[in-house]
Amino acid sequence: MLNPYMARPIDRWAEVPLDPDADLSVLDDAKIFAPPADPALWPRWREQLHRWRTEARERVAYDGSRYDDAANDCFVVDLVWMWDERLYDHHRGTFTVESYVDRARRDFGGIDGIVLWHAYPVIGIDERDQYDYYTSVPELPDVVTAFQRLGVRVFVVVYPWESVEATPVADLAAWTGADGVFLDTSKEGGEDVRAALDAVRPGITLEGESRLPLRRVHDHAMSWAQWFADTDVPGVLRAKWFERRHLPHHVRRWNRSHLHELQSAWLNGCGVMVWESVFGVWVGWSARDRALLRAMRPVQRDYGDWLRGERWTPLADHPGGDVRVYASRWEHEGVPLWTVVNRGDDHDGPWLSTDLAGAYWTELTSGVPLTVTTGDDGRTVVGGPLPAGGIAAVVATPEPVTPYATEAPSHDPTFPRRPAFRVPAPVSERRDVSPGAGVVDAARHELTVSFRVRETGLYDEAPYVDEWKPLPPRLHQTGTAHRVVELGAFAVCREEVTDAEYAEFLAATGYLPVRPQRFLAHWVDGVPPPGAGDRPVTHVELADSRAYARWAGLRLPTEDEWQVAASRGLLRRRTPLVWNLTESEHTDGRTRFAILKGGSAYVPEGSDWYFDGGERAPEFSAKLVLPGGGQARSPSLGFRCCADVRP
Repeated sequence: MLNPYMARPIDRWAEVPLDPDADLSVLDDAKIFAPPADPALWPRWREQLHRWRTEARERVAYDGSRYDDAANDCFVVDLVWMWDERLYDHHRGTFTVESYVDRARRDFGGIDGIVLWHAYPVIGIDERDQYDYYTSVPELPDVVTAFQRLGVRVFVVVYPWESVEATPVADLAAWTGADGVFLDTSKEGGEDVRAALDAVRPGITLEGESRLPLRRVHDHAMSWAQWFADTDVPGVLRAKWFERRHLPHHVRRWNRSHLHELQSAWLNGCGVMVWESVFGVWVGWSARDRALLRAMRPVQRDYGDWLRGERWTPLADHPGGDVRVYASRWEHEGVPLWTVVNRGDDHDGPWLSTDLAGAYWTELTSGVPLTVTTGDDGRTVVGGPLPAGGIAAVVATPEPVTPYATEAPSHDPTFPRRPAFRVPAPVSERRDVSPGAGVVDAARHELTVSFRVRETGLYDEAPYVDEWKPLPPRLHQTGTAHRVVELGAFAVCREEVTDAEYAEFLAATGYLPVRPQRFLAHWVDGVPPPGAGDRPVTHVELADSRAYARWAGLRLPTEDEWQVAASRGLLRRRTPLVWNLTESEHTDGRTRFAILKGGSAYVPEGSDWYFDGGERAPEFSAKLVLPGGGQARSPSLGFRCCADVRP
């Protein structure tokens, strides 16, 4: 069994053969080219990298002309759940793009692109496909335009475990006006997809996940560099070395430290992906990592021509000895730039030993004064203090330049915890209990809860802290949790609220939801279909359910009350079987979720990534990450009511 905390063989670096006659085609599928530990071998290693690049380009008849008109300055991409509370106001039902971008500027120094994650982990709760979760948001093109006006490019996502045919992908890009398409769990997009996107608009980016094949580098300007294991002496990303204008985005989504991703991106002149809420689980960045990215941002902005240029020397100008400070050297129009990282302890000494002399030496990211001396061999030695894990950017210019330093670097790697709090349940006290209700006396209950282990977790726990890529059996297996709860006396309705009962509520109150999308979508001309009055009402979300319960002088049961009542045989299920919403809404200020109970008649087929379906035992809980815009309204979701029993 694989150790989940260690890189899988497929994710590990590739050793570069140093024999002049070695067949270097073995490197064609590498993620990262590992350097030798001995600096004396680095010149030979670089020669082999250059030879591999030349031969590999010949092998695939490489034509990089698509990159001639590509800006490729999308260094920082933010991956966000489209209904993140910073981006969508769930109370007003509106998107808040400008304030979202402002926060990103404060936290990370700004973002260049944003991936709007839309369907997983909700998809599979009913028959909607991945495109429905975009197209049912009528203002989405306006949201995309709002980001673009603020200088942020927008990417949509498609999953290969559903249809990724050319026409729907192209139609989505055309309708939204998106700048690119992220391909979840796919290394590359089909050539028909590429052609269809080109027909929509030149320049739409395709970004595959993991190891982009060499033959597709020419038409995928970016790649999603997820789970790339690097060596202690930093290596070179294969796709970036092959095409200097290609832009990979480093990400390890479950890691609480992003130091190695940031340092590798810095030395490779590539990008990073910020992903702080992973499918409803908070995995926020530490103060140190945010500060490092803020320090990188101005250099990426102003020195993009260096980082995309042909004149790149990895592991350049090392000062020798056991110094664990490493640099890449980039040159553009005669001006050299070094991106520098410290992989060791706090360092105060040489960073570079270079043949360049007679220039103004400036450290751009912090403005720390540099020490410049001449070594015994006549080379210029540049250095100064550099903390453990620190980065630097050094330029040598004919005239002085001003550094970007605006803040002191942070050295705090502490994980910024963000607990999810349950939204308080309303109180609905009754002395008189309906004859058909099931009554449970006040008591202490020891509950065992079962759930399918998905990347959502169950409540606010991160299921895979600092793990590499979670795979079965750790993924999608059945998990259990034990809860001790104190419940007051309550009475629960034995059956779900029906279409007919909900129609009575509407007639009495004229209730209208904030967002009308999908509200009672199964009704015809505003009334239940003939003969369907006794079916459980569906196509309602939590707010719609709560509104009914308030009108009836009731509330929804919590997930614990539902489980206790069901385990005692107090609940009956109407047909068709639908998941029951419970009064269990949680929020961590970024993501809202609720717990569903009971299961549904609908059973998704085709992928383990779909939502749970089928009838479920009372102890089974399913976490529904709550979308906005009415998208939680489903033919598979209904509700029942409950009341507190006053002694």
